[in-house]
Formats: sequence, structure tokens, C-alpha cells
Amino acid sequence: MNLCDLNDLRDLLGRHGFRFSKSMGQNFLIDPAVPRDIADASGAAPEWGVLEVGPGVGPLTVELARRAGRVVSVELDKSLLPVLGETLRDYPNAEVVSGDVMKLDLDALLAEKFGQAPVMACANLPYNITTPVLTKFVETRGIRQFTVMIQREVAQRICAAPGTSGGSSFSLFLQYYMEPEYLFTVPPEKFYPAPKVTSAVMRCVRREKPPVETEDETLLFRLMRGAFALRRKTLANSLSSALGLPKETVLAAIRGAGLAETVRGEQLTFEDFAALCRAMGK
Repeated sequence: MNLCDLNDLRDLLGRHGFRFSKSMGQNFLIDPAVPRDIADASGAAPEWGVLEVGPGVGPLTVELARRAGRVVSVELDKSLLPVLGETLRDYPNAEVVSGDVMKLDLDALLAEKFGQAPVMACANLPYNITTPVLTKFVETRGIRQFTVMIQREVAQRICAAPGTSGGSSFSLFLQYYMEPEYLFTVPPEKFYPAPKVTSAVMRCVRREKPPVETEDETLLFRLMRGAFALRRKTLANSLSSALGLPKETVLAAIRGAGLAETVRGEQLTFEDFAALCRAMGK
């Protein structure tokens, strides 16, 4: 069976009485090169464990199982469990866990399933849960890197260099902990049913240390979120609104950080935010 052949896929889903769920954002790959390329790009190897989220019918799971020591896939849709039972039966190193990744204790799951082995995550993520799942990946320290397929515009934003117009507060958060790399684009016709947007694959590797040093990480993240709260406004206006501080107080800190009073939040680099954090803490 070719899991990416449309006829085989329809036959497989029909045998199990599967129906697509719009709320779960289910779009299955129908080009075998895509899961193969994702697995190759992930760097999966025998010494690695892989946590996969949303295996669907398992084409990426199979490619990962051919490369990694062990693959554990978390699937929310219970109707896909018998499908995966069939498609993964020849891969004893692949296991499916039924559940919601946002509700699972990933630290406990990684310890139980992978022991001391290094762990990476892989996922073809529904667009409506991209940010919370990536946040959970970042916050799960046992995940050393992750390779995900997400909406192209979101991947571009996440990978945008700090200080450029393409970034966001979330891209700064993610880049504080990870080093992202935009890998390749996947057009809608590679899926069944075809989504309305173009997808992209990116890889994020955990940093050994943050890009800047700060004595108040909580304040640093408040500043990064606040800088984008009113994106069309100046940094002073945005931070004043977000932090509930007088504009003059914010302007004094901006000047103290060596920044222009008219600077916008999207123009700040990590070094700029660290300097602003120090100035705000005085």
C-alpha cells in the first residue's frame, strides 16, 4: 500500500469508515516525496527517539520509523487508531498514543517512552493549533529539536531575523530558545483534501544558551510582547499601552537603551531588547 497514493488512501479510509473532521484541520499528504523529505530533514537516526504529533494515516510515521530508533505518535482522532494499526503493523518501533498533545505531560511521556535517548519532535500541524503546540515543544526541555510543516506565512514569520518587519513577538520567543531554519515549501495540491493555503517545513534546533543575557527574563518577554501589542504605533506608545506605564517613563528607558524615540517594536534586535530591559529595571 502506498499511503500517499490517492486511490490507496481512499480505499484505506473507506475500509475503516473514516470521515474528515474540519475542526481538526485534517489534510493528508498525497506525494510520497514530502514525508520522505521531512524525515530526511529532521535528522532522524537510530540513536534518536521521535515524538510525532498528528500522524494521520502514517506516511511520515513510516519514514521516521525507517530512520529512528523509536517513534511515538500522538493522535487525537480516535477514528484513526485502527487505520494506524494497519499502516504501522510492520514497524514495531512505532507506537501510537491516543490523546491531546496539549493535555499530555510531555516530560513524563518522553521519560517513559525514550529514557535517556535524545528526542526530536516532528509534526504536520493543523494551522489552528500551530502556536500552542510549538510553544509546548519549546517549553519541553527534553525536545532538542523539532521539524514541522505549518502554514508558509507563519514559518516565514517565525524564521524572520529580529529587527526586521517580518517578525513577531512569538518569533522572538521561539528564537530566544531555538534556532529556526526555513527548509522548503509544500503547495496545496500535495494534500487531500487540498487546503486553501500553502504550507512550509521548518526545523528548529535548541540553543545551548540564549542569544542575549538578562537579569530579568520575565521583564524581557513582557517587553517583547508589549513591543508588538500596537504594531502600527511607535515602541513608546505600544509599551506604554501594554505595560500600563506613563509614556515619558517608557521614553526615558528607550533613550537609556540608546534607541531613537521614534523606533518601532519590529525594529528591535535581541540586543536592543536586552538593553531596554536593563534601562527599564533601573
